[in-house]
Amino acid sequence: MKRETVIVLDFGGQYNQLIARRVRECNVYCEIYSYKTDLEKIKSLNPKGIIFTGGPNSVYLEDAPTYDEKIYELGVPILGICYGSQLMMHQLGGKVSKAPVREYGKIEVTVNTQSKLFENVSEKTICWMSHNDYIEKIAPGFEIIGHTPDCPVAAVENTEKRLYATQFHPEVLHTQEGKKMLSNFVFNVCGCAGDWKMDSFVEESIQAIRNKVGNGKVLCALSGGVDSSVAAVLLSKAVGNQLTCVFVDHGLLRKNEGDEVEAVFGPEGNYDLNFIRVNAQERFYEKLKGVEEPERKRKIIGEEFIRVFEEEAKKIGKVDFLVQGTIYPDVVESGVGGESTVIKSHHNVGGLPEYVDFKEIIEPLRDLFKDEVRKAGLELGIPEYLVFRQPFPGPGLGVRIIGEVTPEKVRIVQDADAIYREEIEKAGIAKDLGQYFAAITNMRSVGCMGDERTYDYAIALRAVLTSDFMTAESANLPWEVLGIVTSRIVNEVKGVNRVLYDCTGKPPATIEFE
Repeated sequence: MKRETVIVLDFGGQYNQLIARRVRECNVYCEIYSYKTDLEKIKSLNPKGIIFTGGPNSVYLEDAPTYDEKIYELGVPILGICYGSQLMMHQLGGKVSKAPVREYGKIEVTVNTQSKLFENVSEKTICWMSHNDYIEKIAPGFEIIGHTPDCPVAAVENTEKRLYATQFHPEVLHTQEGKKMLSNFVFNVCGCAGDWKMDSFVEESIQAIRNKVGNGKVLCALSGGVDSSVAAVLLSKAVGNQLTCVFVDHGLLRKNEGDEVEAVFGPEGNYDLNFIRVNAQERFYEKLKGVEEPERKRKIIGEEFIRVFEEEAKKIGKVDFLVQGTIYPDVVESGVGGESTVIKSHHNVGGLPEYVDFKEIIEPLRDLFKDEVRKAGLELGIPEYLVFRQPFPGPGLGVRIIGEVTPEKVRIVQDADAIYREEIEKAGIAKDLGQYFAAITNMRSVGCMGDERTYDYAIALRAVLTSDFMTAESANLPWEVLGIVTSRIVNEVKGVNRVLYDCTGKPPATIEFE
């Protein structure tokens, strides 16, 4: 697809996805690449702009991440953020040193509103700082366009070369006018048109899939979740009866979910998807027996999914393509593309086995963030109740069961989660939450029920507020709701005598437990 693109060059910053997401909010397509990506590759992408991310290192250290200085000669606008700003100054003749005063948190920055970067931004604006080093001397040709009492160089520009840098993080919500700053860079500096929209994405994707598939047969891995459902409907519109959707019930779904998915997508449902349900609960339980390590569980589930799909494909006849609902955060968190460490291998990315018996894997949503997937779903005519359903990970309850997966633990977490979701819906607060679920910890503790000693599991409840699923904060649920949920779980779910509420945000935690 031909589209204007802004590149995020990742130096190991924790906010790489967030920068890309903010650019996408401007209706400009954006991708993340590692700082190890060859300059010729970057040139071949013909970017409208480049953004350097932050990072945990100091630029003057011997092994600090760096990049080919010829990038500044491409004539492409560049915005350096935090470490990216220091790297730019360091490479172009400035000086970076250990800061006499470390800044961390919300800081008032005074900016030059005559700069294209700060057009329509308040002269004194709250920004998020996080740095131990500072720019002691700016590079030749640059001017200071932002400062704080403790940071004399909070932002700089070289208008002739269209190079900009900020010591603070405009991509985080703590920077009150950060979205406006990034929008100014994308439109005022890079000259983007902002034509990355879901209607054109859907049309172009359907045509691209038709061209790729031709007369071939396609197998879609349908879980019933938002991502795979949108992928399935997109493929159905593209290739019709050439598509077969296989729903694998791995025994790690929410309570009654297997039947609910079949009711929507099966023969009696609203979609003509050549739906096949495979009940493989015992098979997955056996493979996961004795396995406690989260990454290992993910990889086992990922490989077993593929093996089931291969077997079903052979029953159908020669199948050329496998379709998955992989989305962009799956790719980045699995350590593909950017420079960030592997957070967790998603079963459909880092969890795939080395050998896959298909001509090609098609991932039509691979470039999209979660909210963009929802927009694509609405564009495809999928009902809102399906598009906005609660996210559910591909490995299912396998990553909501800490430690070894057993049928008993599956039964416990299914029952506890069903109670939790029921009470959240009953309280009328479901629409305000980004995601909420119950998980079973591997902790057992002493309790007293019916005048008898118990030694049972603890259930952890999770509810977060998020717009993009890349960052999240814990939801402040009403205490009375938590009280009702707790009472019901310990009284109705055999094997549980304690309920905990997780108050941790993302970062430092992830939304899922494993």
